[in-house]
Amino acid sequence: MSEAFLQVENLRTHFPVERGMIFRRRIGTVKAVDGVSLALAQGEILGLVGESGCGKSTLGRSVLRLIPPTEGTVLLAGRNLTQLSSHELREARAGFQMIFQDPYASLNPRMTVSDALAEAMLAHRTIPASELPARVSALLERVGLSPRCLKKYPHEFSGGQRQRIAIARALVLDPEFILLDEPTSALDLSVQGQVIDLLRDLQKRRGLAYLFISHDLKVVRALCHRVIVMCAGKVVEAGDTAQIMDAPREDYTKRLVRAALEVEA
Repeated sequence: MSEAFLQVENLRTHFPVERGMIFRRRIGTVKAVDGVSLALAQGEILGLVGESGCGKSTLGRSVLRLIPPTEGTVLLAGRNLTQLSSHELREARAGFQMIFQDPYASLNPRMTVSDALAEAMLAHRTIPASELPARVSALLERVGLSPRCLKKYPHEFSGGQRQRIAIARALVLDPEFILLDEPTSALDLSVQGQVIDLLRDLQKRRGLAYLFISHDLKVVRALCHRVIVMCAGKVVEAGDTAQIMDAPREDYTKRLVRAALEVEA
């Protein structure tokens, strides 16, 4: 693998468990992410899989500092995200974006598609205001939607169309890295395939790096170059996608793959 574009070292995200209505006292700790390390090369798609509650979504949010990690280092393009101030982190966010599981929840219902796509460009002042309409129209066409949709609101679209809008919004600032947290799980099977094809095409044309979080091993097999398997906040196995899917070494991974095959059957 080429030099790592994203390097995560010994990342831990722990949450205190407290008791008491007035005088709170700590009685334990939930170790949602417990010493995870991973590397992602530029232009690579890395899958992150595991059962619900294994910590994969918390890991993703901790990498982007949407949840503050308890310990560890996150280097993105040589920049240590865990040491950035709030102002520095806001500027750095132009280089990385996230696509969420539920596109309807991630879009402001009071904003038109045009306003939603232009918002980040206005906030970061990336282009003159006079160029915004053309840029927004081009983004929408890139994800397979007509510019005639620009004045519509999220509730006027299907789930697949809303996810395409969310993808367009993630591309607004030309990021190099995108975290995708279950981006197809809320979609019908036929729409899932369309969104996966779109994500693959965008990744190839733009050389994007993806960290793809999913419990759907069929989608992971179709899209990802490598896979990391998580259980109880820790990495239990990692390797090329074909190796993980066809010849897993760990019992936990074998159970995951077997369960996926039973569902397909």
